Amino acid sequence: MTSATPDYDYSAPDVEPCNLDPDPLEAIAQTYIHSIICAFGLLGNALVIATYIFYKRAKTMTDVYLFNVAVADLIFVVALPFIIYNEQHSWFMGPVACKMLRSAYSINLYSGMLLLACISSDRYVAIVRARSSFGARSRALLYSRLICSAVWMFAVALTLPTLLYTERFEETSLGGQTAGVMCQLSFTNTETAKLMKVVVPSLQMAIGFLLPLLVMVFCYASIVCTLLRAQSSQRHKAVRVIMAVVVVFIACHLPYNVTLLTHTVSLFRERSCEAEKVKLQVLAVSRSIAYLHCCLNPILYAFIGVKFRSHFRQIMLDLWCFSKRYIYTARTSHATSDFCISGRMSSDGSNNITSFSA
Repeated sequence: MTSATPDYDYSAPDVEPCNLDPDPLEAIAQTYIHSIICAFGLLGNALVIATYIFYKRAKTMTDVYLFNVAVADLIFVVALPFIIYNEQHSWFMGPVACKMLRSAYSINLYSGMLLLACISSDRYVAIVRARSSFGARSRALLYSRLICSAVWMFAVALTLPTLLYTERFEETSLGGQTAGVMCQLSFTNTETAKLMKVVVPSLQMAIGFLLPLLVMVFCYASIVCTLLRAQSSQRHKAVRVIMAVVVVFIACHLPYNVTLLTHTVSLFRERSCEAEKVKLQVLAVSRSIAYLHCCLNPILYAFIGVKFRSHFRQIMLDLWCFSKRYIYTARTSHATSDFCISGRMSSDGSNNITSFSA
């Protein structure tokens, strides 16, 4: 397979090849950053999924959406270490793994962002349109499962270009020697390359960022106006939560999408080697910031809610009791069991408290 038309003319005798490989120190720093993202993302999203499976049955549309967001983020953080390792050590895994791992981020992006838009829409209907939507929300679980299924199918459909055109191939140097094994978008003709190099990032920016952003801004702005008119002691806390959700979303994804837009616009224009290096460095940094959002989702959409925090405390209590069962004597275990029972009753009793996000 051959990649798209090269950005630089290496056939000219006076032009040396442009080495776009990342600096070793940059690669090490990127590895540490992605390891932290992976660790916290794995822990946070696994706790969200465990909570919904074992402690908090999905009762509302938002519960179903949050569960699916955690699944989407978990898929990505599991794939992230393999992606980073293979990029830095030449791609040693087969072509199937190449396609699947490269598609993991795309599926996470589309499904996760669209589900966050669904959460904001559900909160808008529940708070701003509470009276008119009462009858429809009685069938919320059925609707939410259908919507989530549609979101996942739509995300897979949007990922098809990445899945189809991503290939594992050997990169050759000017002397005909194998320079390394890579896994990236690859095309058999120039026209397809030009089309896909514009379509893929354009879809990512439009559906993976702009559409969810517009939905979130409209819905949360309407919710804030409604809450400010309401006579509620909790309204200021709810407004702060909404502002945090929107600000974090923009802070994580805006830099990457702006850089991606700049990169896409300049693809078919001549540019210097140094400018290309700087642009790729900025793209890598902003991409890591976008990855960070999968760690913050559990905090913003789950753990910040009072109900969810009580279930999280119950998980910690049950894990503590489970470990004590194998350490203490029978008498101490009996005392621990009594403590665990009282702790569970206390935790269940606190579930009557409501909050905006849970």
